[in-house]
Amino acid sequence: MIDSFREGVLVKPYKRLDSEQVKWLDQASLNILEDPGVWCYNERAAGLFKTHGAKVWEEKDKHSTCWRVSFPAGLIKEAVSHAPSRFVLGARVPENRLLLDAEVPRVYFGSGSEANIWIETHMQEFVSVVDNGIKCKVPRFEELRGNTSLLSRAARLCERLEHLDFFIRPLNIQDPEISPSNHDVNKFFASLNNMTKHVQAGLTTVDALKDVVRMGEIITGSPEALRKNPLFSFITCIFKSPLQIVDDTAEKVFGIVETGLPLVISSSPQGGSSAPIQEPGMVAQINAEILAGITLTQLIKPGFPVLYGSVPVRARMDDLHDLYGCPEFNQYNIDCVQLARFYNIPCYSTAGVGDAKAPGMQATFEKLFTHFYMAMSGAQYIHYAFGLLDRTNSFCPVQAVLDNEQIGKIKHCLRQPKIDPDTIEETLKTVKKVMASPYRLYARHVRKAMHAGDVSEPYRFEAKGLEDKVLENALNYMDRLEQEPAVRMGSEIVDKIFNEVPGILPSLKQTV
Repeated sequence: MIDSFREGVLVKPYKRLDSEQVKWLDQASLNILEDPGVWCYNERAAGLFKTHGAKVWEEKDKHSTCWRVSFPAGLIKEAVSHAPSRFVLGARVPENRLLLDAEVPRVYFGSGSEANIWIETHMQEFVSVVDNGIKCKVPRFEELRGNTSLLSRAARLCERLEHLDFFIRPLNIQDPEISPSNHDVNKFFASLNNMTKHVQAGLTTVDALKDVVRMGEIITGSPEALRKNPLFSFITCIFKSPLQIVDDTAEKVFGIVETGLPLVISSSPQGGSSAPIQEPGMVAQINAEILAGITLTQLIKPGFPVLYGSVPVRARMDDLHDLYGCPEFNQYNIDCVQLARFYNIPCYSTAGVGDAKAPGMQATFEKLFTHFYMAMSGAQYIHYAFGLLDRTNSFCPVQAVLDNEQIGKIKHCLRQPKIDPDTIEETLKTVKKVMASPYRLYARHVRKAMHAGDVSEPYRFEAKGLEDKVLENALNYMDRLEQEPAVRMGSEIVDKIFNEVPGILPSLKQTV
């Protein structure tokens, strides 16, 4: 299909559910879509469902009109069967494209969320009050409000993180000059001008879609080139859980599908409030919502490239905030990966987000807990994986650097084994050579394995002494990465974008 793309990591998927349990959940979701069905607040979507055989009737309350939709199982199955199992997410450079194949558990990791807070980290030196000869450095954290300059900085850093495979804007832009009308063009331009990997984001307004698409056509050279190499894709959370299709988001789905550029149909219910907290109830409901969203895309345009987007979370029982660092988070998500594989649709999943508010032991535990399990599940496209803290409220660049190292180790750990008759024969020859030598050591035979990438490096930020200097070492490494030149677009392309796409802030006009 394509001759170059990012390698990702191929895994042998961990299966939490057996085949019978998958079928039970599938049937439960179809039952939900039939009765009680969904509450659709978009008239155009309701009409399209009705045209294709759904039972639709109007309901009114004090504030709005909605259409109740009851889906026959056959309609859902037929529509979902048209969604492609394999497609490409493009990039500014060919080797950064992503090959998504529902039948191949090739795992990619990327950033995500749209946090309002950027956490800057500084090391400060303190002197012991007991012995002023004893000094130590302690991390201090500063909260900054997200803006276009910081989003550009995040993209530049993430471009340099070798294990980050795609970029979803991790920071909301809140400059005084930003309004709903120009939010999207600035978000996409800041990302694309500092990133050669695939870029993905949601839309603030459907009216901005044409300008964002025009930006991509200028970068790739033509409308046809953008469709062949979709530099960016979109996310829509079409459902407000439980089971309510949002009016303006549905309009975004219509607009995006008509462009032909790939889309995530994402759903994010909270177990214990907007979904059942028990595993079968949560998974059946989120699966029902995603299936209904995918059905809409395929009724608009059969064969449209769509990702199955599962972002289930659990409620804390003390304050009803999202709780990510818990076992149920993995259980919900792994089940959804298996369901996406059952429908033969690439899966957009979630890992690397937790409840810790600052880098440290809690953040490391919560992130490793989800990074590992979700990679083992074989989800093709894992977001939220870099830099998030305090659930999805904050983005911390040094945490993204720490996450990059952790994900690199996970990718190495989960790689497919290189064991076959040829490697066994070579191993036996090596053993005979070593045992025939006077020293009987294998050190001189390691170099070949190192060149082949079979030998992992030590932890990049390891502390050499008794002091915990991991965070300080990571900050020093981040500083070196940020000093490297940005990979911006050429002046001719940037000038053309500024001439044809209105609303981009002049401060972002930076070129090679």
